[in-house]
Amino acid sequence: MNHLTIQEQTIIRQILSETNKKNIDNISRTDAYFTFFKKNPEIIWSFLASMVSRNGGWNMCDLEGSIFPHLLDAKIRKQLFLTYERANWLIFHDVFPQLLLYQYSTKINRPMFHLLPYFNVSVFIQKEWKRYWKENDRKRLTTALIINEQNVIQTPVIEHPVYNKKVFHSMFFSFQDWLHFSCVLFPTCGGEVYGASVNGFKSLSKRINLGKRLASILFHPRLFPCFLEFAEKTPHTGSRYDYEQYFKIRSVRKTPLLRTSFPVIAHHRHTYEDWSKHRNVSPAWLYVSARHRHPIHLTDWYFAKSNQLQFLLALQKVFELKKWE
Repeated sequence: MNHLTIQEQTIIRQILSETNKKNIDNISRTDAYFTFFKKNPEIIWSFLASMVSRNGGWNMCDLEGSIFPHLLDAKIRKQLFLTYERANWLIFHDVFPQLLLYQYSTKINRPMFHLLPYFNVSVFIQKEWKRYWKENDRKRLTTALIINEQNVIQTPVIEHPVYNKKVFHSMFFSFQDWLHFSCVLFPTCGGEVYGASVNGFKSLSKRINLGKRLASILFHPRLFPCFLEFAEKTPHTGSRYDYEQYFKIRSVRKTPLLRTSFPVIAHHRHTYEDWSKHRNVSPAWLYVSARHRHPIHLTDWYFAKSNQLQFLLALQKVFELKKWE
């Protein structure tokens, strides 16, 4: 950094400090993405990141809710939480400096993307930010950010030996993946739920495709104002009661608040490897548009899945009683 100006060195230090400050837990990350979006609404990916991050928090809190503690032992639940948390942390650690550097560039009306290498981000995304500055193609940048962040977690999380063995090859994960219990949901204040289910989560291409499908739902001209209203009106707590409170059927809180359930985890990134130097970018990732093979309106689906989980819980209790007879 010796050849950088004092101003550039200061920018780098400030961005790293701000990123670390906001990368504490799922709540702080979700809020940081949304705050950034409100200041920079042209970077639509940041709203997508905020809404997907909400889902990450809801999935975490489900582990300590009214059902999963009866279906999964504490060790498995802890491993699942750490998997969600690690992926959350890595994505934020990678992308938030990019967002802040863009924001600074707009303030001085001059691109500062030559500083991106100092934040250890991929060559792929460095080129995409420079392209966006010239062409102002929001859809292209959104797709590029989806591609980048899913690649960022592929090796250190999805393919990591510990997570791979204890989480992604566990019976629970296969069962959850098969039944589409893991679903990214976009709620509204009118008590409706939209979204898409995650099937084949271990597949990089399927996760990128999911990201593109979610973006097309979130920014649908008719639906976007409803999702934005929900985000503005509803503080993120991690509890599914965040959106179940708007259901027409009276709802009670079944999952706890995130900050009363989980500790703050200290993360470290010991090594950095630029994924784009050893993994080719598939043309399909960039150029094939999202296609919805299933309905995106999931309100009825959500209640059906909730009933299935209640049924599983009832079965579990029956088996436990049989053991004691």
